[in-house]
Amino acid sequence: MLASQTKLGSFHRFRRWTLIILSLLTLTGGCSNPAPQVLLVNENVLLTPDMDHPTATPFQPGNGTDESPYYVPYSSPSPTPSPTLKPSLITPGTPLVETNLMPTPFPSGFEGIPIFVLSTNTNPLTGLTASDPALLERRPIAVKITQFPRLVRPQSGLTLADVVYEYYIEDGLTRFIAVFYGNDAVMAGPVRSGRFFDEHIARMYQAFFVFKYADPRVYTYYKDSDLKDYLVVPTIASCPPFETGPTKRDAYNNAFFNTVKFKECIAKRAAVDNTRPTVRSSFFSNLVPRSDQVAERIYTQYSVYDYNYWQYVPAENRYQRYQEVDDRRGGKPPAYAPLTDALTGLPVMADNVVILFVQHRFANQFNEEDEVYHIDVYGSGNAYVFRDGIAIEASWNRVQLDQPILLTSSLGAPIYLKPGVTFYQVIGETSAAWQVDKDWHFNWQAP
Repeated sequence: MLASQTKLGSFHRFRRWTLIILSLLTLTGGCSNPAPQVLLVNENVLLTPDMDHPTATPFQPGNGTDESPYYVPYSSPSPTPSPTLKPSLITPGTPLVETNLMPTPFPSGFEGIPIFVLSTNTNPLTGLTASDPALLERRPIAVKITQFPRLVRPQSGLTLADVVYEYYIEDGLTRFIAVFYGNDAVMAGPVRSGRFFDEHIARMYQAFFVFKYADPRVYTYYKDSDLKDYLVVPTIASCPPFETGPTKRDAYNNAFFNTVKFKECIAKRAAVDNTRPTVRSSFFSNLVPRSDQVAERIYTQYSVYDYNYWQYVPAENRYQRYQEVDDRRGGKPPAYAPLTDALTGLPVMADNVVILFVQHRFANQFNEEDEVYHIDVYGSGNAYVFRDGIAIEASWNRVQLDQPILLTSSLGAPIYLKPGVTFYQVIGETSAAWQVDKDWHFNWQAP
C-alpha cells in the first residue's frame, strides 16, 4: 500500500449490537387512514440481537440440492426485560408473504410499540412519491442483469431500477440484480442465471425473481423452496414476457424481460399473489448527515477483469458509474468508460452508493471448486454509505427475512439515505479498504 494512503479505521465485528430505530415523521399529508404499507418503530425502542451465522447442509454430487433449508432455524427467544431478537425464518411450505404482516410483529415484550405510517404513494425503496402510484399496487420485480462479456454493454433498464445490488459470482466477475417497483422497463437485461445470493433480494423485497435458469444446485434449491411460485424463467411461450434483444449481442446474452407485459401475464396465474406487499422503508432524508469525510470517487475492484468507480457529480448531486473496458493483466493501467443504459440513453447514476461487507462462504469442498458461493447478507455487518459527496461509516442490519436491510451507526443511530436510487456493492468481510485523499478504494476479497 502506498505511503500516502491512510488505512481506514479497523472495523469491529458485531455479534451483539444495539439497534435504535428512529421514527420517520408522518407524511400522510391529508390522506385519511392510509393502509400501513411502510412500517418503522420509534426512537425509544432498544433491540439487542445476538446473531450467529446459520450453516447449510453440504451439497453432495448427485443429490441435486441441499437436503435441508438453507437457513437452520433458531429457537424462539425467551421474554426478558431486554429481549434478544432472533431472525424470523421462513420454512419450506410457507408462503413467501403472509397475509397478516401488517404490522410486522415484534418479539414478546415489544407489544404496543407505535408504528408510523408513510403515505401509500411513497415508494419504500426510494423514499420518493411515486410518479404512478398504481405501480406500487403490485410486487416488486427483481431482474438478474449481466455485466460480462463486455459486448452486453450497454445494458437496458438499469436507470429505471429503484435498487441495484452488484455482487461476485465466479471467475473474477460480478452481476447485477436490479429491483423494479416505482418504474417499469420494456427491456430489462440482458437477463442471466441466478445464484444463491439472489434469494436474499427476492425475500427482502418480496419480489418476483426473474433469471435465466441456474446451476442445478441453485435451480433445484429454488424450485424446492417456498419461492417456487415467484420464479420467472424463459419459456417457449410469450408468457413470461422474455424478448430477444439487439442482434449485436450473441444469442446466449440476448434475452430481455418486459416488466410492462408481465402484469397481464401474471394475472393469468390466479394462484399467485401479486398484491402490494408490506415492505418496510429504509431511512430517507434530504438533510445531509454530518461527515467530514469527502468522497469524490468510490473505487471497487472485484478482480483485474472487473472493476469500477463512482464519480460524484456536484451539478447532479449524484454519483455516476464508470466501468472497466479492459483488464489489468500484465500491469496494464485501469481503463474506464461511463456505464450507460441502452433503453433510456442515460448514464447510470445513483443517489446513494453503499458498500456492504458480507460473509462469503462455500457449503462444502465441491462448491468451493467451482466458486458456488453463499453470500450471507443476514444478521449484521459493516458498511460504508456515500451520498451528497460524503462518506459515512455504517453497519447494515437485517433480522427479518422478508424485510430489507437498515443502515445504522455502530451505536445504532439511523443513517439516512438520500431519497432516490441506491446501488449496493457487495464485497467480502475481509475485503481491503483504504482512502487516498478524496478517493475511496475497496478491493473484493473472500477467505
